Amino acid sequence: MTHESFIAYCESLPFAEQVFPFDDNVMTWKIKGKIFAMISTRPEGRYALKCDPEYSAELKEEWMEIEPAWHCNKKYWIQLDLSGSLPDELVRKLIRHSYEEVVRKLPKKMQAELKSKEV
Repeated sequence: MTHESFIAYCESLPFAEQVFPFDDNVMTWKIKGKIFAMISTRPEGRYALKCDPEYSAELKEEWMEIEPAWHCNKKYWIQLDLSGSLPDELVRKLIRHSYEEVVRKLPKKMQAELKSKEV
């Protein structure tokens, strides 16, 4: 997956908001104020996603391109190396998983609000 297609997929998710909360070099996507994806603005940079800890352990064993995310809680965040052999379909699945992990932990009222606004 390219840097541009990673960005496009994050932007395609319902109610995803792109922000730069840290500096101009770290792009993030939030849902209801909670981050689900972080990337460097440089194409060769890091790609960090939220991940269920058990699923994360499985992924790290199976794919050498997936490791604990740098500067994040390593229990809940993974880092992807998109220059390797990760299939695009898997990367999209992981972005969606990250998004859903964040939505799942939102208060029920916010979850209901999001569902009611989805098309």
